[in-house]
This record gives sequence, C-alpha cells and structure tokens, in this order.
Amino acid sequence: MAVKLPLPLPLLLLLSLIAVSCGAYSSSLDEPASSSSGNSIGISKCNKNPLTELTFQLSGSNLHWPCDSTKNIYVQSGRYVPRNVIVTRAQLQRDSAFVALPRYKQGVPFTLGKVNLKKGECLAKIAPYPCWAIQEEGNCQALQSVVDVAVDQNGLLWALDVGIVNTLEQPIRRCSPKIVAINTANNKVVKSIDLSDLVTSESRLQFIVVDYSKDNKPFVYVADAGARSILVYDITGNKSYRIVLPRATAPTNDVLYVALTAKPDGTSTLFFSYLSSSRLYSIKGEYLRVGQGAGSIIDVGPKPYGKQAVLLGADGGTSLFFRYKGENDIYLWDSETCFKASNLQEVQRGGDCRLSTQVLPGHKRFMWALESNFHDFISDRTGCNGASIVLHPVVRECDD
Repeated sequence: MAVKLPLPLPLLLLLSLIAVSCGAYSSSLDEPASSSSGNSIGISKCNKNPLTELTFQLSGSNLHWPCDSTKNIYVQSGRYVPRNVIVTRAQLQRDSAFVALPRYKQGVPFTLGKVNLKKGECLAKIAPYPCWAIQEEGNCQALQSVVDVAVDQNGLLWALDVGIVNTLEQPIRRCSPKIVAINTANNKVVKSIDLSDLVTSESRLQFIVVDYSKDNKPFVYVADAGARSILVYDITGNKSYRIVLPRATAPTNDVLYVALTAKPDGTSTLFFSYLSSSRLYSIKGEYLRVGQGAGSIIDVGPKPYGKQAVLLGADGGTSLFFRYKGENDIYLWDSETCFKASNLQEVQRGGDCRLSTQVLPGHKRFMWALESNFHDFISDRTGCNGASIVLHPVVRECDD
C-alpha cells in the first residue's frame, strides 16, 4: 500500500541540485570507469565550428512508445504528462546514454531510460531501459524513482531508486529504497540491493558512485544528505556500512554532492561537500571500503571566493568539475593541486536559460555536460513543452 509522506523540505533542496563553442575537452575514457591513467583532460585545437552534430536535445515529449495506442492509454489515465518528465543525471557508454528520469511529479511513465547518440540526430528519443515491465509504479520489484545512475568499468549499470514518487507534489513512498544493477551487455538485472537497513527516517538519498578496490572488488557509495552520511555497500562481501559525517561538514542538510577520483595506481578518493558548506572534504576509498570514517576525513579547503559550489562530476582521473550556485560557467580543478582560485580553470561559459547538473566522461572521448532549466521545472514555469534539456561536449568559447 502506498504511504503518503509529508510535503518536501523547502524547495531549496531541489533548487540547489541545479543549484557558443570551439575547444572541446577530451577524456581518455570511452566509457565511465572508476580507474584511469592520471589527469585525462586535454584541450583540442580551437576552431570556430560549434559541435552542433554532437548536441542532443532531450524532451519529455519525445519518448519511445511501443505503439500509439499505449501512449494514448497513458495520456488518458494521467500516467503520462510530457511537461512533468525531466532528465537530471546520465552515464555514457560508447554511443548510448543511460538517463535518470526521477518521478518528481505525476505522469512520468518510466524512470530509467536509454538514448542512442547518433551523430546529426539532435532531438533524441528516450526509451525505457531495460524494458517497460521494470518501470511499473507501485510494483516493488520494479523501479519507482531513479535519481542517479553509474556505469562501472565492467559495464554494469547501477541505478539508485529512492522508492518515493511525486516528490515535488505530494510525496508518496511506494517502496523501500534500493540499488539495482543491470548488465548492459545483455540488459538483464543481475542484482537488487535493499537499502532499508542503511537508511533512517531522515534519509534523503541523492547520488551514487561505484569504486573498485585494487583487487578488483566493487563497492557502491551513496550520498545520504538527510542523515549526513555516506552509505557503503561491499558487493562481493555482501556487507554494508554507514559513515556518519561530522556535523561541521553540514551547516544545513541540503544537497550532499559527491565525486570520485582515481590515480593511475588505483588509489581512489571520494570528494564531498554540502551545497551550503563553505568547504570541500575528502576521504580515501580504502577507508570507506572498511567502514572507517572517524579520523579519515580530510578538510581539502575553503571554496574559492566563499561561494556555494555545485560539484558536477569527475573525469575518471584526478580532475573535478564544478560551478557556482546560480551561475552557468563550468570550472575544472586537478585534485593533485591545492584547492584555491588560482588552480581553477574555466572550461565552459554557460548560456542564459540552462544550468549544468552533471559533467561526465564518455562518447567520442569527450567530457560531456548535461544541462537543463531545472529551476523552471520545479517552479512550474516550463509551459506545456516541459523542461529544456541538452547533452553536449564540454567546450570553451574561442577568443575572437
């Protein structure tokens, strides 16, 4: 039976989530992976040709349906409202993008999708992934509301399903939160992890990353902003931990951003910060994997200019990307250097209407940015066409 939850915390929590081109930034990765060789960012030769053929528009009005009659049934029953569909997170694998479509509002027919990134097709159709059957709302064997995805070095897709729908309207807990692993080689579900024992009544699960130890064992880390924790799940050992973060790291429990870096020797580090925090923190993967939080957290330093920053992602090596709250420009920081303004590199100047929600490595060896007008979406200012969503390579403007 569905359980109705209290209305969500102030919209700041979601506003902060969101809270032209020539030189393209390239990645050494064809697919997202937890390990890489060094700093994988490079700058291509600057020219005056925008990468329009590699810019993909995503829309809730452009979904793939088995037939028109099915679409009509969903529309008439209120299970499909195009303007209520938005893509907030993605992972790239070769010429495909796996996308999260959280059920923030009613009328989202599926919550995990796949997009084929075919050159020249700017308006890309979103298809349910891996199939329609796993998208059924109210069926706890299916996906309820996927808020983040990660594809690991072995081609497994890990989907974070919070189990709560209609977050921006009247939240309803359909099912317990879980992580679902899908083998992208054959599109089969290979594992489902119930997170009930790891969460509390205050939990708000937001982001997921996958890490591999030096002996090639997988671990999943989940940001729990509400409970001020990092959840750790040892896939091979079937063990779990909840690392409670010091109160000093969270002035207010708004959005807990996380991003994983990796050195050539396999040493991984999880960087994290609350939006409202004035500082960036980190903890090595070797400590997370054994549940050791006390004494293991490093204060990396204050955020430049004292601004609130949105951590957008990592390149698979040692570089991190971020932007400032309410601002569109994207910056790169090599985590092997001191965290200060002089070590930040502007890699993209943003536009006017959209803000980046993620930067990720992948297709065509580029770094990619996922952008949307999420701030308009949560305020019901998108009109009948819904959110404006674009996936494109991270690029910088050329000087005239």
